[in-house]
Amino acid sequence: MLGFVPPLPQQPGRPPSSGHMIVCGDDALARRLAVELRFIYGERVTLLLPPGRDANNPETPLTQRGRAAALFGRMSAAMNRAGNGSGATGGNGSTGGSGDTNAGVEAVRIMEAPEPSDDVLEEAGIDRAAALALVYDDDERNIRAALTARRLNPRLRLVIRLYNRKLGQHLEALLDQAAAVAMPGIDPALLDASTTVLSDADTAAPALAATALTGSSKIIQAEGLLLRAVERPPPRPGEHADPGLCTLALLSSTTNDPAGAEGSDSSGDEAPQLLPDERAVADATGRGTVVLEAISRADPARPATRMGGRGAPLAQIFSRRLRWSALGFALAAVALVIASLLTTEDTALHSAYLTVLDLLGMNDPAEGASPARQIIQILSGIAGLLLLPLLIAAVLEAFGTLRTASSLRRPPRGLGGHVVLLGLGKIGTRVLVRLRELDIPVVVVEEDPEARGIPLARSLHVPTVIGDVTQEGVLEAAKIYRARALLALTSIDTTNLEAALYARSVKPDLRVALRLYDDEFATAVYRTLRTAHPGALTRSRSVSHLAAPSFAVAMMGRQILGAVPVERKVMLFAALEVAGHPQLEGHTVEQAFRAGAWRVLAIDATPPADRNPDLAALPPFDPEGDATPPPSGLVWDLHPGYVLRAQDRVVIAATRRGLAELLRRQRSAVPGR
Repeated sequence: MLGFVPPLPQQPGRPPSSGHMIVCGDDALARRLAVELRFIYGERVTLLLPPGRDANNPETPLTQRGRAAALFGRMSAAMNRAGNGSGATGGNGSTGGSGDTNAGVEAVRIMEAPEPSDDVLEEAGIDRAAALALVYDDDERNIRAALTARRLNPRLRLVIRLYNRKLGQHLEALLDQAAAVAMPGIDPALLDASTTVLSDADTAAPALAATALTGSSKIIQAEGLLLRAVERPPPRPGEHADPGLCTLALLSSTTNDPAGAEGSDSSGDEAPQLLPDERAVADATGRGTVVLEAISRADPARPATRMGGRGAPLAQIFSRRLRWSALGFALAAVALVIASLLTTEDTALHSAYLTVLDLLGMNDPAEGASPARQIIQILSGIAGLLLLPLLIAAVLEAFGTLRTASSLRRPPRGLGGHVVLLGLGKIGTRVLVRLRELDIPVVVVEEDPEARGIPLARSLHVPTVIGDVTQEGVLEAAKIYRARALLALTSIDTTNLEAALYARSVKPDLRVALRLYDDEFATAVYRTLRTAHPGALTRSRSVSHLAAPSFAVAMMGRQILGAVPVERKVMLFAALEVAGHPQLEGHTVEQAFRAGAWRVLAIDATPPADRNPDLAALPPFDPEGDATPPPSGLVWDLHPGYVLRAQDRVVIAATRRGLAELLRRQRSAVPGR
């Protein structure tokens, strides 16, 4: 039942690991997380996978273990190339220039078991482990395993993947209480990090929604802060780009090449550069940038709005054709009243009264009246005949609409400028919530009428098309030819690709964002779509690639504010205590900046005893252009000469390797860690 691959021996120059880490899961997130912990943080990892074929791809001959080994091998080869290119190993978990392309497979102990039972966890070394990640796609299995792990090792740091956020809050409190009982007098900071509940859907949804909106906005909203970054094209000759608050990244040199590919960690010199220094920005002619445009308070989260408000509004009860018919009849009635006024000596009120009686067929014949009055009465009778079917149609439409008010809406006629969202699984549902919070019109396409997000779409009155997106006519029903963007978020790569290709054939300039797992496949798709449609925006995103850094940092005992994609790289934003970080403490803001690793964006100088965990609750502080320490408050207009103190808390932007180095240095600098 269990398979074992021996771990790598300790690499020279690498700080010793404080304890191995265990990752339990059944999908791509588990494999990505193991890669993150091993190759970025340099931790010893045991990966527990279910035996047999991949549940998401039963036709694939690779087992879960085979897919993990292939991923480790590719990552090891990429790290070896990076090590050979730089000529140094660094502290980043790479194997340096050993040239052993199979080192990635040997770096992780792979076990296979159907369930993380007591015996399996004990064989995995749960009693000696520093952290355990439970990232199964089943909430119940994760909860059951978390309770078992806390009983077997009360000191274990737990990171749990749960889709149900309310249940996650209760579970986190319960497991923290169990740890406090087992370890009386534990440091509150350590207790706070002992259990972390995360959702990969919540982590990836903001980035996917932002891609659909503008294709260039990158927004991080967490702990009361709103950090907004934008992509800016390369400046024209003679122009100087606005650096904003700071330049977070240089886009790859192939960004403006229609045949170019999105840059990733293995793109070499063409890859995007995260956190470049001023000289690198000045020398990078012809390359776009990602600029931190603003840091501000985030508005309180507001519930998603309905597309039609409460109940069944008039626009939903009556069709457009019926409303136009009613308007035409009303105009005809007004014209009859005006004609009566002009041809008779009646008052306006009496003329309107007689006209209404004529329309309803309730008046006596106008015998002996003037010819004009007789003609108006005849015309009113004809108009009255048209009123009866109009009233019947209105009653039938209202009855049918009210009866189906709780059912799914169809895309209304004339809809345009909307986002077509494919798939209402975990990811699609969270993205739908995010788009509705921003009041963006959405049309959903889902094959399964019992999908997870269908009740939400019904409650929000979001137009929904039930059908297979690969079948003819389904995307047309979603008004794809009038849409502003397509978000293909189903769990099947080929389905997302087929939908994107067909949508582009209907509307070549459509903005497209694809959910793709395999990096090589995503690169090929991106290059082909950019070549065929150079004027349209194309993005490929991997949910596991976006979510894995958050889970990895949580396993290290920290919480990141968020992650944003920069092409196929990921940049992290985190809040850290300066104390214990020798690279930060006692250095100025300018000295603390490490190009390609981390950068201080904001400072919370509130005394630790008065500190509020919510960064938005802090009063703003005006540094007045000097380097004196602020008494309290949150500062994001930083003076480069300000000296970071041990009691400060900072908000940083960091690469995955940069954040890993900060955490490793802190752990080695503080006794007992």
